[in-house]
Parts: sequence; structure tokens; C-alpha cells
Amino acid sequence: MSALRGKVALVTGGNGGIGLGMAEGLARAGCDLVIWGSNPDKNAAAEKMLKAHKVRVLAQRCDVADEAQVEASFAAALQAMGRIDGCFANAGVSQKHGPFHELESAEWKRVLGVNLDGAFYTLRAAARHMVARAKAGNPGGRLVGMASTAAVHGAARAQAYAASKGAMLAVVRALAVELARYKVTANSILPGWIETDMTARAMGDAKFAGAVMPRIPLRRWGAKEDFAGIAVYLMSDASSYHTGDSFVIDGAYTIF
Repeated sequence: MSALRGKVALVTGGNGGIGLGMAEGLARAGCDLVIWGSNPDKNAAAEKMLKAHKVRVLAQRCDVADEAQVEASFAAALQAMGRIDGCFANAGVSQKHGPFHELESAEWKRVLGVNLDGAFYTLRAAARHMVARAKAGNPGGRLVGMASTAAVHGAARAQAYAASKGAMLAVVRALAVELARYKVTANSILPGWIETDMTARAMGDAKFAGAVMPRIPLRRWGAKEDFAGIAVYLMSDASSYHTGDSFVIDGAYTIF
């Protein structure tokens, strides 16, 4: 498992949940890592865990909704690691569910500020670096946006969240077309119901679980480990001709 030796990946929200699952898979494949998170304790724990795989790991405290923090953190990451070969814009927040006609502007802006604006700031910084590197004679790179099945099915009472994830699909497709000339690929991942801190409350509700679980053909919740393989594939040379796609990882929930 050394297919990614010498490569460096940035994973936002990489200190827990799906982000950490992807980071662990990448580390096992020999990839050096930069992880961003806003909780310093979780950052430190994730850094220690990932370093056990004998790869370089830089954990940075960064709020992706803050443009200045993203720019400063990316510059510091480049200074420390030398390059960024792949960027996983994974950091996100959930929405306070409620009727659409009662959705407050502040909540709409909070959710899109992290999930969409934060992804924009992150992917833009990575794309800028990859384009500059390509123009200097070293083309290639991987951009990955974390969307959700909420982007493609009716996410009632969660329109802000759905809007942020639907927009991610459009941004990624546009990046795939625009950046192909630089040999930079762009793809999105759409998780279904995955066990994370974000979903713990919902999955702990017997009524919710009783309604949703029968609609998942694989009859289990997803786990962070289910995203290790796709992260390795997207970072590897095996995916060099695979771009503009949307990978649905949901146990067949969406199509059932």
C-alpha cells in the first residue's frame, strides 16, 4: 500500500467523520496529509493517529468559512509540505431542520457559508496552486468536493443544506471542464446516511431509524471507513481519466 507515496493531500474537516475516514485510507496508501479542522483537540488526536502510518501529517486549525484563514492556512501548508496534489473539500455543517417558511436568513447564510463558500475558498486556493504548477511544467492534480444525496433527492426541511450540496455538484462539473487542460481532475462524492457526530442524534432516534433503515438495501448505516477506498482511487493515477463524475456512496438508498 504505497501507491500514493510522495503525494500530498489536503482534507478539510479531516479530524473526524468522513474526512478522517478518507485521511486514514490515504495515509495507509502512503500519502502525506494536511488536515484542517476547527477543534484543536480533534486535530491533535487525528494527527497522532495518521502519523502512525509513517507519513508526514500537518494539522491546522482553520475555519473554511473565513476566506483569510483559508488563504493563510493554504500558504502555510505549501510552505511546510512543498506541494498539494489533491484537495478534498469535505468540511461541512448540517442545518437546523424546520419548515422552509420558517427558515431564517441567518441559518441559510451559516450553512452556505461553510458548505459552499468554504468549499469555494478551499478549491480556489488548490486550483490556483495546481494551475501555476502546470504552467511551470508540472501538470496534474485532484479536486474533490463533498456533496450529499440531499443534492439529488427531496431533502424536506433542509433546503439550505440541499442547496449547498447541489451547488457543489455544479461547481465540480465546471471545474472538471475548465481544468482538464492542466490535467487536473474534479469529482464529487455523495454520501448517504453515514454514522458521524453530525448524524448521531438522528440515528439514535428509534422512529427515524425505523423509517430509514428499511430503505437502505445494504441494511446498515455507512461508516467513515467506507470512504477510504474512493479517496485512494481519486488520488491515484488510476483515476487520471475519470473526471466530472459524482460518486454516490449510500448503500443503494437513493435508487431504492
